[in-house]
Amino acid sequence: MKRGKKREPKPYTGLEALLVFPDHGDYVATLDLMRRFSSAVRYGYKRLLEGEDRKELKREDGPLCTLFRLNTRYADDAILKAKALLTSQVELGENPRKVVFGGRKLLADLARLKRSNLPLYERKKAEWRERRKGTLYARGDRSKGGNLNLRLVVREGNLWLRVHLGDRYAWALVKTSHPRLQALLSRVYAHEPYNVELALREGRVYALFSWEEELPPLSLTQEGGVLALDVNADPYGLALAVVNPDGSLRRHLTLSLEEVDRAKNRGAKEILLWNIAHQVVALAEQEGVAIATERLKHLPKGRRGDGLGPAFRRKAHRFAYRSLLGKVHALARKKGIQSLEVNPQDTSTIGMLKYAPLLSLSKDVAAAYVIGRRALGFKEEIPKPLKALLQDPSFHDRTRRFYEGRIAQLKERHREEKNPYLRRRLGRELAQMKRALATLPSLQGEPGGPAGSTAGRNPQGIHAWRALRVGLFLPLLGRKVPRDLSVLKPILLGSWEGWKRGLDPHPGGGSAAADAHLRVGVGSGG
Repeated sequence: MKRGKKREPKPYTGLEALLVFPDHGDYVATLDLMRRFSSAVRYGYKRLLEGEDRKELKREDGPLCTLFRLNTRYADDAILKAKALLTSQVELGENPRKVVFGGRKLLADLARLKRSNLPLYERKKAEWRERRKGTLYARGDRSKGGNLNLRLVVREGNLWLRVHLGDRYAWALVKTSHPRLQALLSRVYAHEPYNVELALREGRVYALFSWEEELPPLSLTQEGGVLALDVNADPYGLALAVVNPDGSLRRHLTLSLEEVDRAKNRGAKEILLWNIAHQVVALAEQEGVAIATERLKHLPKGRRGDGLGPAFRRKAHRFAYRSLLGKVHALARKKGIQSLEVNPQDTSTIGMLKYAPLLSLSKDVAAAYVIGRRALGFKEEIPKPLKALLQDPSFHDRTRRFYEGRIAQLKERHREEKNPYLRRRLGRELAQMKRALATLPSLQGEPGGPAGSTAGRNPQGIHAWRALRVGLFLPLLGRKVPRDLSVLKPILLGSWEGWKRGLDPHPGGGSAAADAHLRVGVGSGG
């Protein structure tokens, strides 16, 4: 079956403004409309889960119009909001039946504060109610001259929002000094469409106006090469690699994100991220290349009690992957620069094993280089010396003995440890060692397919790049993610015979490598 071409996401821009209602009756009526619309969104979401048809729900004699006293346009927009929420839950891998309207975290805070702090509880409860009941949305429509239900009107030099209540209109003065106000006014005068979403916060009604941007044609594409990005945790920064069309490395550099981490508030952080995004896009323009990044859906974040410690959780939470890369892609589209997303699988592993030692690159720049090559369509073959090492029985046996010994020691430590948090951490380490041991059977297979995998020749289908990582890093180099990868250069050049004789110490530190991770909280890998 032939699949249709994937639609590109529409780029939107907009601004937020405060609404001031001169007539208190208009304010009350608008709040009532927002309450009914929010209820319609929740109702529509449940009906979509049950498989009901959108067209039936939004009909004039359908449940949304009759139960919640909405016109068909409001009803259709309520279904649209419900559908968008359902789609996002599926894409994030969440259970769509466990959605909490108003916010799961806020509801959990209410349960925690109910008996402990009455004033704070009341404020949180009011905030939860506003989030749950204070929403109204209307899409723009070119055929209707902008927006039929929530229309902007210029009267006596002021900008007003006319809210369609069904039997009459409510009027609110739009107050904002946003720099995009002139762009919005130009759309109003030209009768071009714009979307409007109302939100209730601390008793005030705010309006978010958004519209689709007209993008210039692409002037810089992957035919001229790509600028690839990789965000790393420690040191917190952005690695960039400019890759030529033939797959060679033109130049590389890093940008620190530590200033973003130290930002005083969210607004300051956003400004810094936009500045970095502008630097990245300017570099792509200077080099005449497209931009390539990983395709990241979500990031794992540490939780209290996971045994990883506060330092790891801070690093996991401070990552600005999605925000930064989203800004880079948005700016690139506005500048006519092609932006590409690639599968992030094993980019770091391939970079560390193949390019970091040979080209004297950091692991993060090497990962960015692999991202750029992948965006250009190159497949990563396993170098012949690594293939030979992967098939060497003595290397395989030595690696297996290392992990079996480590598993035995971790089991003993886990059994004797009384602290529940440290036991959990030891349990996680033990599970990691078992998974690593399960990867080793691929060392006996025939590695190095076109995409660097066993390509089905191994019955377990285990990936050869991961098997090499398991066999080289911790047993021979003493760390799960070594900082210094230059010691692998002799192996890539074919001089690995000395390692197979089991000489001690070897480049990773000999027997010290076996003990590097047995002490909880020490040497957890970069």
